[in-house]
Amino acid sequence: MSAVALLLLGWSLGARTEDRPARAPTFGADAGTTTTATDLLKSGTAFIDQTSFRVDADIASQVTTVAHADTINKRAVTTISAFGRVAEIRMIGNEIYLRTDMDLSGVGQEWMRLDPARVPADFAMSFAPDRNDPGGSARLINAIVTARADGPHITGTIDLTRLGAGNGINFRPGPDGFPDGARSNPFSATLDADGRLVGFSIPAANGMPNATLRYSDFGAPVSVARPQGAVAAPDALYPQLGLSG
Repeated sequence: MSAVALLLLGWSLGARTEDRPARAPTFGADAGTTTTATDLLKSGTAFIDQTSFRVDADIASQVTTVAHADTINKRAVTTISAFGRVAEIRMIGNEIYLRTDMDLSGVGQEWMRLDPARVPADFAMSFAPDRNDPGGSARLINAIVTARADGPHITGTIDLTRLGAGNGINFRPGPDGFPDGARSNPFSATLDADGRLVGFSIPAANGMPNATLRYSDFGAPVSVARPQGAVAAPDALYPQLGLSG
């Protein structure tokens, strides 16, 4: 992945083009069962608009994201580590600050203040509904093909080609596109005793890497300091935000 493939709240890994396991079997769940299970998952993410939380995302132990978000008080801080490089994002109200040690053309490594209107739409960061989850759980849930709930545990299949780009976990096709099995990749999810989504796991299969999403620290205070000496982000930064390499 090139240095310019910076995602504001998520990175991606591509599908492997060799050593692909056989396609995972389609999970046996009828439409009603799947709807019930996905409704549980959707309800399990209501906390995103209601309280503060922490989210940890991991893709193949190569790309990790740790974010603390508080929609009510409009504070968030996210640290992304990928292939030895780090990006940190701080949000206070409508203000967005970014610092990264990536080698981006025409961009320094000091704290920058971003213009929200110029951030690519797929990675727009705000505290508005559907834009305020650094984990991107809605994208995962919307890509589910089949699912079955067994108490707090939900298992099934997910179409990784339907995830699209956005905050959180992302997958890119390899040179030959996505392997066929990526359209029915297994997944598992866990709800806590209060019905909140606390884990979403996509195991390595069908030539795709493993990925995990975890939510925790519900209600914990989120303190974010406004960076001193931040400069206006240069024009050169904005075209380099998003999946471009």
